[in-house]
Amino acid sequence: MVDTPAADDAAPEPTEAEPPPPALRHGVPVATAPGVEVLFPSLGELTEVVAALHAEGYLMCVDVTAVDYLTHPGRSLPEGVPAERYEVVVNLLSLEGRERVRVRVQVPEADPTVPSLFALHPGTETPEREVFDMFGIVFDGHPDLTRILMPEDWEGHPLRKDFAIGRIPVQFKATGGTGK
Repeated sequence: MVDTPAADDAAPEPTEAEPPPPALRHGVPVATAPGVEVLFPSLGELTEVVAALHAEGYLMCVDVTAVDYLTHPGRSLPEGVPAERYEVVVNLLSLEGRERVRVRVQVPEADPTVPSLFALHPGTETPEREVFDMFGIVFDGHPDLTRILMPEDWEGHPLRKDFAIGRIPVQFKATGGTGK
């Protein structure tokens, strides 16, 4: 006869394990997207994190762009990263390591100012101007933060979600033709 353990001697029921702490790289939360690591520094950590990545061999800044989440606030962010209206996205490339890394920094609507990456990546001069022109995000320390796509006297920032629809006037050039 086999001796079966009493109910009191049975192994305890497994409990729900605590979630693992978020992954960190250079002290900031990290997530993965298909084929790329995504870092989420705060505004104050941005230049330090990009400098550390530069030292690791991410010598090429492929792009600097922005997103306005005014009408889509429910995006996926790591725990502890508060969502803001704007997000500046920096894509870096290591040619030697054949790797990409993306840096996403949350930018508040009340003060849309981000440190410029021009000192580390001079090629960011134009993309930072585009983000300024289209979204109104200011890059502190940029050498020439002026409009690049819109006329200097243009009012507003066309890629903001609250920019009035149809506000851009259509201009026609007289052709002198008969209209046939």
